[in-house]
Amino acid sequence: MDTGLTTAALAPPPARAGAVGLQVRDLRVVYDGFAAVDGVSFDVAPGESFGIVGESGSGKSTVLRAICGLAPRSAGQVQLIGATALPEPGSKAYRRQVQMVFQDPYGSLHPRQTVDRILAEPLAIHGVGQRDERESRIERALDDVGLGASFRFRYPHQLSGGQRQRIAVARALILQPQLLLLDEPTSALDASVQAEVLNLLEALRARHGLSFLMVSHDLAVVTHLCQRLMVMQRGRAVETLHSADLAARRVQADYTRSLMAAAAGFQRKAAPAV
Repeated sequence: MDTGLTTAALAPPPARAGAVGLQVRDLRVVYDGFAAVDGVSFDVAPGESFGIVGESGSGKSTVLRAICGLAPRSAGQVQLIGATALPEPGSKAYRRQVQMVFQDPYGSLHPRQTVDRILAEPLAIHGVGQRDERESRIERALDDVGLGASFRFRYPHQLSGGQRQRIAVARALILQPQLLLLDEPTSALDASVQAEVLNLLEALRARHGLSFLMVSHDLAVVTHLCQRLMVMQRGRAVETLHSADLAARRVQADYTRSLMAAAAGFQRKAAPAV
């Protein structure tokens, strides 16, 4: 199936003052004696979009969960880089800087809460602003993701899949983080909507000076959004390369070649992104 995504690598925008990246060293996550992530290291430069690819069970989503505190780190270091006085992982200040967009836009939104309440909840948890400021932030977040104030009092079941994921992105942005963790953010969407959401994410990254760490099994999606990527297999990093190298098939690992061979949409020259 043609994804409608380009495979040309994007250049990272110049890092803005105060932009934040990520450094991960020797990350290890063990469940019941099994190493789901085994000694993984990588950097995300301030303002960069970095991808992790691999088949199901490779450990890529576990890396994200360990970084945001949803999975326990058995060993290794995770820290923000690029500015002074950065918060420590696990702290409330760190959670404001590092936000996550989940794979399932319906399952990640409370079905009995309106969009207004979904977006207001992070502000209340972190004690951000008074009523007027919170309402202003909600309106700006909805505008940022291309929806608008008319969506504030709708429920998730009243939205399309693409609209739900835009709300999930707005919720992640409402605290004005520096790093977004994207866990297969478009895999539940059809191809045309997938391209729209990816283009929205790229526009938001450039507008706000964000850094992205994205995981996906889809090579076309990763090379559309990310400048560099790391390939994972069975909890380990296989190789790290630029997206342009992947698009030109300048890869070293046999496993990376097997992923490319399995990705039918990556075999063909994709149509220009919408």
